[in-house]
Amino acid sequence: MKTFYLTDAGKVRDHNEDSLLIIKNNNDEYLMAVADGMGGHSAGEIASSIAINYLGKHFKETFINMDKKDAVDWIRDSFNEINSLVFQYEKSHPESKGMGSTLVLAVVTKDYILFGNIGDSSGFVMKGGHLHKVTYDHTLVNLLVSAGELTKEEALRHPKKNVLMKALGANDPIDADVFDCDMDIDAVLLSSDGLTNMVDKDVIEKVLLEDIDIEAKVDKLIHKANNRGGTDNISICLLEKEEGES
Repeated sequence: MKTFYLTDAGKVRDHNEDSLLIIKNNNDEYLMAVADGMGGHSAGEIASSIAINYLGKHFKETFINMDKKDAVDWIRDSFNEINSLVFQYEKSHPESKGMGSTLVLAVVTKDYILFGNIGDSSGFVMKGGHLHKVTYDHTLVNLLVSAGELTKEEALRHPKKNVLMKALGANDPIDADVFDCDMDIDAVLLSSDGLTNMVDKDVIEKVLLEDIDIEAKVDKLIHKANNRGGTDNISICLLEKEEGES
């Protein structure tokens, strides 16, 4: 496997509230995660770092050779624990009231690939030369599209397209999505909405198909998001299977 991750503040925001990681344990199992924080007084940055710091430590200490069912439970429990930590921090730091974060993660093992998600950061897979979105955005417009009150085209231009219905620190208890993914894929991509709001899916797909190294692909995607305005922080985690890997 080849992996690379990078975050960029973008062209408009004066600081970066995203946090991200890719780690591998001794069993060649991978955890990838992107958290997009929200809230004033740097509270968003704190919320996203609470999520990523917890996940990194928890994965290294507890995730070893789990079967798929246990891994699903591990993902759900991780979201719940992080949510509690965010609320605890907010309670003891009144200035951080309203803090929260999205979180999208992927666990990649030799036997399964699982995604977990809450909010509007995105998880994709590359398969057969095409980019497929795995996760579902917990936004107001997505809810309205599902209810038949908006078309997908109307949702793209809606003034409230970034209003979240679910996030860490916003809902208690929390109900994260977990997705089971086909193993026959070429790559896994996670990103904050700083990429997906700026760069169309077909453009992302074209970059991932280019014959350049993994670092150059991530750099190019961030460059494209910034060229289109860079209105938000941009964070990307990319994992690619190497030739001959099952």
